[in-house]
Amino acid sequence: MAARVLMAPRRLKPFNRLQVILQHLKTCKHTDSAADVLLQKQGGAGIITLNRPKVLNALSFKMIQQIYPQIKAWEQDPETFLIIIKGTGEKAFCAGGDVRDAGKAGDTMTRDYFREEYRLDNAIGTCKKPYVALIDGITMGGGVGLSVHGHFRVATEKTVFAMPETAIGLFPDVGGGYFLPRLSGKIGHLLALTGFRLKGRDVLKAGIATHFVESGKLPELEKDLIALKSPSKENIADLLNSYHMQTKIDQEKEFVLDEHMERINSIFSANSMEEIVQKLKQDGSPFATKQLEAINKMSPTSLKLTLRQLREGATMSLQDVFTMEYRLSQACMRGHDFYEGVRAVLIDKDQSPRWKPAALEEVSDEFVDNCFKPLGNNDLKL
Repeated sequence: MAARVLMAPRRLKPFNRLQVILQHLKTCKHTDSAADVLLQKQGGAGIITLNRPKVLNALSFKMIQQIYPQIKAWEQDPETFLIIIKGTGEKAFCAGGDVRDAGKAGDTMTRDYFREEYRLDNAIGTCKKPYVALIDGITMGGGVGLSVHGHFRVATEKTVFAMPETAIGLFPDVGGGYFLPRLSGKIGHLLALTGFRLKGRDVLKAGIATHFVESGKLPELEKDLIALKSPSKENIADLLNSYHMQTKIDQEKEFVLDEHMERINSIFSANSMEEIVQKLKQDGSPFATKQLEAINKMSPTSLKLTLRQLREGATMSLQDVFTMEYRLSQACMRGHDFYEGVRAVLIDKDQSPRWKPAALEEVSDEFVDNCFKPLGNNDLKL
């Protein structure tokens, strides 16, 4: 789901999971400035700049409405050869979506925002022009949707990637049902169910980024991309590869999940959330215990929806995944847990959501099935 953003009062290092969730939740006030997103043409490149650094470049409904038609126009323009997307400020590419007032049940915004956001993400996923996302800094929720479906994703040492939606009564949307189950082994299941964060080169090693470039070199890379004459996807790949090869930061560092992969693949292959929890308990390692602690804080309903989303999405087209996720988004908006997540983290700030149902065993298969049912005339049309 689109994340809501809260500015951290300190630097990013002390981020723990709760701060990530807070990060994900804050509903930001719209500013009416057209400068929330800058859409420029430089040379043969169309450049999208997310320009809300004070709220970590949270993606507002208005920004979506501006970016979508511009991508479509550039796609048709014979003088535009590639599209670059980036964020302003030192901290974030885009920490997520900004669904204003989504805490009010029945608000049409919850229908419109998800529908338009998924249309934009699908436009990125089907874009005929090479699309380069510079994911420098926090990249979560809606920010993942703006980047992960494009041809090229350039991570840096500052990149922090996470999908922590299950902690607020939602599920990892923006096409999470497509890209997460396609990651190596069961890495996608771990990310989706626990909100596990990947940093820096690990975002590349997990298969989310395609390239890794030093943050300070991005302005130079961007200039070189713009300077390419009538570039093909191959030319762009060659340029990105050359920057990637020159980047030595953390080159020798082992992938953070390497030593745990056998465990992750075994545990997260289980057929149900109850079985995953059981396997984590039986494993008993410090890594498994930490993931179990995270899962125990999540919405049981969200966990069950997410596991099914990943299983179904593994064999679906991207378009069918967005249709499925739109149905799930509307089910979450009809339900209890999302609003309780908002209450616990934002309104009362007691950090103690009272999920309903409170236990995995109480979330029936029939309830889960209903969340995946078609919405008739209200289904997402791509």
